[in-house]
Amino acid sequence: MHRFFAIKDDVKQDKIIIKDKDFNHIKNVLRMQVGEKLEVSSDGMLYAGEIASILDDSIIINILESKVSCQEDIEITLFQGLAKGSKMDLIIQKGTEIGIKNFYAVSTHRTIVKINDEKKEKNRLNRWNAIAQEAAKQSKRTYIPEVKDIINFKEMIGLLKEENIIIVPYEDEKNISIGEVLKEIKGKNEKKINLIIGPEGGFEKEEIETIKDVGGSIVSLSSKILRTETAGFVASTIILYELSGLGVI
Repeated sequence: MHRFFAIKDDVKQDKIIIKDKDFNHIKNVLRMQVGEKLEVSSDGMLYAGEIASILDDSIIINILESKVSCQEDIEITLFQGLAKGSKMDLIIQKGTEIGIKNFYAVSTHRTIVKINDEKKEKNRLNRWNAIAQEAAKQSKRTYIPEVKDIINFKEMIGLLKEENIIIVPYEDEKNISIGEVLKEIKGKNEKKINLIIGPEGGFEKEEIETIKDVGGSIVSLSSKILRTETAGFVASTIILYELSGLGVI
């Protein structure tokens, strides 16, 4: 069954109004008809509904059943070093599918991509958030992750100062594995995880020391060197498996 998203204001007692991109997708791409059933997620609720009417600019859904959405137990925020080309698109798409809650794109010392144009930055954020929304639909998540902003390294450190759990896979770390750190976290029952992944060129040693100063755990992710577009996906999968039982039936 197809799943869509609606804002809280578009849920009216026993009806839901579908507008904008989802309206176009239902009407012109899927060509769904009156009477067909679908799911709508909104503000922590999951609705089973039936198309009641198709208007010129919206679709009216009759609510047949509602229930509280299953809340995602572990909240991962990925601070991803800006990657070149279409790599960021892939990172956001696959990160959304696996269960990441929020993303920040981070400009670091070795970042190849430099975004100094406000209009280009806004366009990229809009595209990335659209990718997250489509991936959330495809993977039937009940929450649409948000690509919050493009920030620099100093701004990231400012955001992390009040956080408890910060995990940083680093290719030069040989002693402490991500598994060891996750065992300690599991005992503390922490639910909010901040994951930091470097850009193509990795982090400067000074950047790693700065992250340590705000409580970051520097870990080994693999005996192999992973690409930036792979590292976040692998690390997130391990975190979710260890802390929330991902893959356990």
